[in-house]
Amino acid sequence: MRDQYHDDLDAITTSLVDITRLAGSAINNATSALLDADLQAAESVISGDKAIDSLYEQIEANALDLLARQQPVASDLRVIITSLRMVADIERMGDLALHIAKVARRRYPASAIPVELQPTVLEMGQVAQRICKKCSSVIAGRDLVMAAELERDDDVMDNLHRRLFSTLLDDHWQGGVESAIDVTLCGRYYERFCDHAVSVARRVHFLVTGERAPALDDAAV
Repeated sequence: MRDQYHDDLDAITTSLVDITRLAGSAINNATSALLDADLQAAESVISGDKAIDSLYEQIEANALDLLARQQPVASDLRVIITSLRMVADIERMGDLALHIAKVARRRYPASAIPVELQPTVLEMGQVAQRICKKCSSVIAGRDLVMAAELERDDDVMDNLHRRLFSTLLDDHWQGGVESAIDVTLCGRYYERFCDHAVSVARRVHFLVTGERAPALDDAAV
Protein backbone atom coordinates (compact mmCIF):
# COMPACT_ATOMS: atom_id res chain seq x y z
CA MET A 1 0.00 0.00 0.00
CA ARG A 2 2.81 2.40 0.88
CA ASP A 3 4.61 1.53 -2.34
CA GLN A 4 1.54 2.65 -4.28
CA TYR A 5 1.42 5.84 -2.23
CA HIS A 6 5.00 6.73 -3.13
CA ASP A 7 4.37 5.78 -6.75
CA ASP A 8 1.50 8.27 -6.70
CA LEU A 9 3.82 10.94 -5.27
CA ASP A 10 6.38 10.24 -7.98
CA ALA A 11 3.63 10.41 -10.61
CA ILE A 12 2.84 13.98 -9.55
CA THR A 13 6.47 14.98 -10.13
CA THR A 14 6.45 13.29 -13.53
CA SER A 15 3.28 15.15 -14.48
CA LEU A 16 4.86 18.45 -13.36
CA VAL A 17 7.76 17.78 -15.73
CA ASP A 18 5.30 16.98 -18.52
CA ILE A 19 3.27 20.15 -18.09
CA THR A 20 6.45 22.25 -17.96
CA ARG A 21 7.55 20.76 -21.27
CA LEU A 22 4.17 21.62 -22.75
CA ALA A 23 4.62 25.22 -21.60
CA GLY A 24 8.08 25.27 -23.20
CA SER A 25 6.69 24.04 -26.50
CA ALA A 26 3.94 26.64 -26.29
CA ILE A 27 6.33 29.56 -25.80
CA ASN A 28 8.49 28.33 -28.68
CA ASN A 29 5.53 28.09 -31.06
CA ALA A 30 4.11 31.40 -29.84
CA THR A 31 7.40 33.12 -30.65
CA SER A 32 7.38 31.66 -34.15
CA ALA A 33 3.80 32.78 -34.62
CA LEU A 34 4.61 36.28 -33.40
CA LEU A 35 7.71 36.91 -35.49
CA ASP A 36 6.81 34.99 -38.65
CA ALA A 37 3.10 35.83 -38.74
CA ASP A 38 2.59 32.05 -38.65
CA LEU A 39 -1.12 31.51 -38.18
CA GLN A 40 -0.78 27.74 -37.93
CA ALA A 41 1.72 28.07 -35.10
CA ALA A 42 -0.57 30.52 -33.32
CA GLU A 43 -3.54 28.18 -33.62
CA SER A 44 -1.48 25.24 -32.33
CA VAL A 45 -0.67 27.18 -29.16
CA ILE A 46 -4.26 28.29 -28.70
CA SER A 47 -5.72 24.82 -29.15
CA GLY A 48 -2.85 23.20 -27.23
CA ASP A 49 -3.63 25.24 -24.13
CA LYS A 50 -6.46 22.78 -23.45
CA ALA A 51 -3.88 20.03 -22.87
CA ILE A 52 -2.05 22.23 -20.35
CA ASP A 53 -5.30 23.03 -18.56
CA SER A 54 -6.32 19.38 -18.53
CA LEU A 55 -2.99 18.25 -17.05
CA TYR A 56 -3.17 21.05 -14.49
CA GLU A 57 -6.57 19.82 -13.36
CA GLN A 58 -5.32 16.23 -13.25
CA ILE A 59 -2.29 17.10 -11.11
CA GLU A 60 -4.44 19.17 -8.78
CA ALA A 61 -7.01 16.37 -8.43
CA ASN A 62 -4.33 13.74 -7.80
CA ALA A 63 -2.63 15.88 -5.16
CA LEU A 64 -5.89 16.62 -3.36
CA ASP A 65 -6.82 12.93 -3.51
CA LEU A 66 -3.54 11.99 -1.83
CA LEU A 67 -4.12 14.60 0.84
CA ALA A 68 -7.57 13.21 1.57
CA ARG A 69 -6.68 9.49 1.47
CA GLN A 70 -3.20 9.40 2.98
CA GLN A 71 -3.12 12.41 5.32
CA PRO A 72 0.62 12.88 4.67
CA VAL A 73 2.93 14.59 7.13
CA ALA A 74 6.45 16.05 7.14
CA SER A 75 8.30 15.90 3.80
CA ASP A 76 5.48 14.10 1.96
CA LEU A 77 3.04 16.83 2.91
CA ARG A 78 5.55 19.42 1.73
CA VAL A 79 5.84 17.66 -1.64
CA ILE A 80 2.08 17.70 -2.20
CA ILE A 81 1.45 21.28 -1.06
CA THR A 82 4.44 22.60 -3.00
CA SER A 83 3.38 20.68 -6.11
CA LEU A 84 -0.03 22.36 -5.97
CA ARG A 85 1.65 25.73 -5.94
CA MET A 86 4.12 24.84 -8.67
CA VAL A 87 1.48 23.57 -11.07
CA ALA A 88 -0.42 26.85 -10.69
CA ASP A 89 2.72 28.73 -11.75
CA ILE A 90 3.30 26.43 -14.71
CA GLU A 91 -0.32 26.64 -15.86
CA ARG A 92 0.06 30.41 -15.82
CA MET A 93 3.17 30.09 -18.00
CA GLY A 94 1.00 28.28 -20.54
CA ASP A 95 -1.54 31.10 -20.37
CA LEU A 96 1.15 33.69 -21.08
CA ALA A 97 2.28 31.76 -24.17
CA LEU A 98 -1.39 31.66 -25.18
CA HIS A 99 -1.64 35.46 -24.87
CA ILE A 100 1.38 35.90 -27.17
CA ALA A 101 -0.17 33.55 -29.73
CA LYS A 102 -3.41 35.53 -29.63
CA VAL A 103 -1.53 38.76 -30.35
CA ALA A 104 0.06 37.03 -33.35
CA ARG A 105 -3.31 35.81 -34.59
CA ARG A 106 -4.91 39.22 -34.16
CA ARG A 107 -2.28 40.91 -36.34
CA TYR A 108 -2.13 38.21 -39.03
CA PRO A 109 -1.13 38.39 -41.89
CA ALA A 110 1.28 41.06 -40.62
CA SER A 111 3.82 40.47 -37.87
CA ALA A 112 2.88 42.17 -34.61
CA ILE A 113 6.53 43.05 -33.97
CA PRO A 114 8.27 45.79 -36.01
CA VAL A 115 11.36 44.68 -37.89
CA GLU A 116 13.76 46.68 -35.73
CA LEU A 117 12.53 44.92 -32.57
CA GLN A 118 12.35 41.39 -33.93
CA PRO A 119 15.92 40.42 -32.89
CA THR A 120 15.16 41.44 -29.30
CA VAL A 121 11.85 39.58 -29.22
CA LEU A 122 13.49 36.54 -30.81
CA GLU A 123 16.08 36.55 -28.04
CA MET A 124 13.33 36.89 -25.43
CA GLY A 125 11.63 33.83 -26.87
CA GLN A 126 14.87 31.87 -26.84
CA VAL A 127 15.63 32.86 -23.25
CA ALA A 128 12.11 31.92 -22.18
CA GLN A 129 12.36 28.51 -23.80
CA ARG A 130 15.81 27.91 -22.29
CA ILE A 131 14.60 28.90 -18.81
CA CYS A 132 11.54 26.68 -19.16
CA LYS A 133 13.70 23.71 -20.17
CA LYS A 134 15.96 24.28 -17.18
CA CYS A 135 12.88 24.59 -14.95
CA SER A 136 11.78 21.15 -16.13
CA SER A 137 15.18 19.72 -15.18
CA VAL A 138 15.02 21.40 -11.76
CA ILE A 139 11.68 19.72 -11.06
CA ALA A 140 12.80 16.31 -12.32
CA GLY A 141 16.11 16.24 -10.45
CA ARG A 142 15.32 18.59 -7.56
CA ASP A 143 18.57 20.26 -8.52
CA LEU A 144 19.21 23.20 -6.16
CA VAL A 145 22.29 24.43 -8.04
CA MET A 146 20.32 24.68 -11.27
CA ALA A 147 17.42 26.26 -9.38
CA ALA A 148 19.72 29.06 -8.22
CA GLU A 149 20.99 29.52 -11.78
CA LEU A 150 17.46 30.25 -12.96
CA GLU A 151 17.37 33.50 -11.04
CA ARG A 152 20.52 34.64 -12.83
CA ASP A 153 19.09 33.50 -16.15
CA ASP A 154 16.02 35.61 -15.46
CA ASP A 155 18.24 38.71 -15.26
CA VAL A 156 18.88 38.27 -19.00
CA MET A 157 15.14 38.45 -19.66
CA ASP A 158 14.79 41.52 -17.45
CA ASN A 159 17.53 43.27 -19.44
CA LEU A 160 15.83 42.42 -22.73
CA HIS A 161 12.54 43.72 -21.35
CA ARG A 162 14.18 47.01 -20.45
CA ARG A 163 15.71 47.18 -23.94
CA LEU A 164 12.25 46.99 -25.48
CA PHE A 165 11.03 49.90 -23.39
CA SER A 166 14.09 51.97 -24.20
CA THR A 167 13.23 51.64 -27.89
CA LEU A 168 9.55 52.43 -27.38
CA LEU A 169 10.34 55.52 -25.29
CA ASP A 170 12.98 56.81 -27.69
CA ASP A 171 12.07 60.03 -29.51
CA HIS A 172 12.86 58.31 -32.81
CA TRP A 173 10.20 55.61 -32.37
CA GLN A 174 8.02 55.61 -35.50
CA GLY A 175 6.06 52.41 -34.97
CA GLY A 176 2.84 54.03 -33.81
CA VAL A 177 0.59 53.46 -30.80
CA GLU A 178 -0.94 50.15 -31.87
CA SER A 179 2.43 48.54 -32.44
CA ALA A 180 3.76 49.95 -29.17
CA ILE A 181 0.86 48.34 -27.31
CA ASP A 182 1.53 44.95 -28.93
CA VAL A 183 5.22 45.14 -28.10
CA THR A 184 4.53 46.24 -24.53
CA LEU A 185 2.08 43.42 -23.93
CA CYS A 186 4.28 40.74 -25.46
CA GLY A 187 7.34 41.96 -23.58
CA ARG A 188 5.40 41.74 -20.35
CA TYR A 189 4.16 38.24 -21.18
CA TYR A 190 7.71 36.97 -21.78
CA GLU A 191 8.98 38.63 -18.62
CA ARG A 192 6.21 37.14 -16.48
CA PHE A 193 6.65 33.72 -18.09
CA CYS A 194 10.20 33.62 -16.75
CA ASP A 195 9.18 35.04 -13.38
CA HIS A 196 6.84 32.08 -12.91
CA ALA A 197 9.65 29.67 -13.83
CA VAL A 198 11.84 31.29 -11.17
CA SER A 199 8.98 30.93 -8.70
CA VAL A 200 8.83 27.21 -9.48
CA ALA A 201 12.59 26.91 -8.88
CA ARG A 202 12.26 28.63 -5.52
CA ARG A 203 9.46 26.25 -4.58
CA VAL A 204 11.70 23.30 -5.44
CA HIS A 205 14.27 24.72 -3.05
CA PHE A 206 11.61 24.79 -0.33
CA LEU A 207 10.46 21.28 -1.23
CA VAL A 208 13.97 19.89 -0.78
CA THR A 209 15.17 21.90 2.22
CA GLY A 210 12.02 22.98 4.03
CA GLU A 211 13.38 26.53 3.89
CA ARG A 212 12.68 29.43 1.59
CA ALA A 213 15.32 30.05 -1.06
CA PRO A 214 17.62 32.92 -0.11
CA ALA A 215 17.46 36.07 -2.16
CA LEU A 216 20.07 36.08 -4.91
CA ASP A 217 22.03 38.91 -3.27
CA ASP A 218 22.07 37.02 0.04
CA ALA A 219 23.23 33.82 -1.66
CA ALA A 220 26.20 35.66 -3.15
CA VAL A 221 27.44 37.02 0.20
